[in-house]
Amino acid sequence: MKLSRLALLSVFALTSSPVWADGVVTVYSADGLHDGDNSWYQNQFDAFTKATGIKVQYVEGGSGAIVERLAKERTNPQADVLVTVPPFIQRAAKEHLLAEFMPQGSESIPGASSHYSPLVNNYLTFIYNRQLLQAAPASWQELLDGRFKNKLQYSTPGQAGDGTAVMLQAFHSLGSKDAGFAYLGKLQANNVGPSASTGKLTALVNKGELFVANGDLQMNLSQMARNPNVQIFWPADDKGERSALALPYTVGLVQNGPQSENGKKLINFLLDKPAQVSVSALSWGLPVRSDVTPTDGNYQVAKSALDGVKSWEPNWDDVAVSLSADIARWHKVTDSE
Repeated sequence: MKLSRLALLSVFALTSSPVWADGVVTVYSADGLHDGDNSWYQNQFDAFTKATGIKVQYVEGGSGAIVERLAKERTNPQADVLVTVPPFIQRAAKEHLLAEFMPQGSESIPGASSHYSPLVNNYLTFIYNRQLLQAAPASWQELLDGRFKNKLQYSTPGQAGDGTAVMLQAFHSLGSKDAGFAYLGKLQANNVGPSASTGKLTALVNKGELFVANGDLQMNLSQMARNPNVQIFWPADDKGERSALALPYTVGLVQNGPQSENGKKLINFLLDKPAQVSVSALSWGLPVRSDVTPTDGNYQVAKSALDGVKSWEPNWDDVAVSLSADIARWHKVTDSE
């Protein structure tokens, strides 16, 4: 998810502590939905404050880092709402950092559960420089070609949500966890090295310093106007199938948050139809409600990009259980311990 500079909202760095007040709600969020002057977050937070009088305090960080902060504050919670991506939201629930809460309209939100709900749909992507490559790499095997040596990079699993997604996608596309790890070990010969940020890779691909990198659909579509050489692709497996891991931004109510009732109000607001119908136009995301279909051009572009690509999801609870061991094994097979 993309690291963004926030200027128009009261934003607090990860080292700061939010100030509690009755008319405030504090959000800890993975980066990506607050990019630009009128992002979806900015627009919805302003509308929420106007409708309720409740101000939004916003703290942004990496998908895993934001959950780590929440865990450190377990005995003195500072946040009311958590937004991150799988498997980190499942880890937060497993560690009892989230309260039980079913948002209004959950019957129209596939994947909603007792402790968290999808907020904005998104998918793992790969990007390439279309000026320097005549065509996108067709397959996972093609990415092992020597012409990509030191011209390929993906964000680090365990640090970046999109990097973790690459590891999981490799398991899926190569047919098993063992085959996926074997492949990633071979791919390391071409990999530039670790990257804690996925968003920073886009500019490197645009400039031609990299030929190929990973990303996510919402982030990459929002970046392409500023990075015109970048194009999205999905490599095919040995059967010719292109697939994309579904990686939704997911929201939960923090256990024992200082303003839990305000947190519930904000979650309901963000999942209501008016907010959901605007997410593509403002931030290139896709709505999670089954009863919402935007008509804006961004939505059409995002849906068209996914034509011919099969979306899939693992059992995220299983992923959360094995994540630490899988990250350790990734470091071993890539010799990056």
